[in-house]
Amino acid sequence: MTSMTPMFGAVVTAMGTPFMADGRIDEDGVVALARWLVANGSDALVVTGSTGESGTLSDAERRLLWLLVREAVDCPVLAGATTNDTAHSLRLIDDAEEVGADGILAVTPYYNRPPQAGLIRHFSTIAAATELPVMLYDIPARTGRRIELPTFLALMERHANIVAVKDASGDVARLAKLAAALEGRAQVYCGDDALLLPFLSLGAVGIVSVASHWAGVGLQALIDAALHGDLERAARLNRVLIPSYDFESSELYPNPIPTKAMMAELGVCQGFTRSPLIDPPEELRKEAVKLYAQLRMALANEGVELIHE
Repeated sequence: MTSMTPMFGAVVTAMGTPFMADGRIDEDGVVALARWLVANGSDALVVTGSTGESGTLSDAERRLLWLLVREAVDCPVLAGATTNDTAHSLRLIDDAEEVGADGILAVTPYYNRPPQAGLIRHFSTIAAATELPVMLYDIPARTGRRIELPTFLALMERHANIVAVKDASGDVARLAKLAAALEGRAQVYCGDDALLLPFLSLGAVGIVSVASHWAGVGLQALIDAALHGDLERAARLNRVLIPSYDFESSELYPNPIPTKAMMAELGVCQGFTRSPLIDPPEELRKEAVKLYAQLRMALANEGVELIHE
């Protein structure tokens, strides 16, 4: 376990983007969702990441979302402000800075699958273009390319503002090496809810989460127990949260469709997505209601209360 204070807090939510039925951004829903998340266990928010359907957003919409969330909440707001185009990423970073973002989530370039030397050049250009703290985002399942350990180390040596890594590689063995290598240089956040407990045991300081949309206080309790050495309680809480991990994404209903279902059923915002995703069907919304009721009861048995009904 690590005693390092998480730079962005223990629970960072990869926030979904509320839409209207006609596909426009639901500005009132954005504000309501951001405030809900902070009230329900989120220490910081990532806006326009993959859960935010960033691939369907225009630059102007990204800027609007960052501004809305920045004005709505008093917590760190990390802008998903990079794409698979380095030059385009720099323009987005300028927008993020102008509206007051507190950090940049920089995803591995997707689809074009650059070599490690290309990743170093891409991320170095991004880090050099801003004074904001940068969290690298390694998610090979979505990008087709992983960030190798020597690449991480080279980037950390060159850029002091690369301060964190969201590791969604699913590779626990590699995480042990990464956390040890980056200790004192940068912090590792788990990028896969289902792997939170093993990641904490190997040096992660927190999580960038999807399930925190509805289970943030449970994740906070799990992390607190783990980092204070109460592994028995942490394991119990993890078992309670497994149904939420399973619910948040599947082959039938991939992320963020289940999150949209849950937020709609809780009355936080509307549940619409943008094509090529689909709006959550009735069966998924019913599953969300059932899951939340079970989670509420199970967490109460552990002395953890979900804040809002």
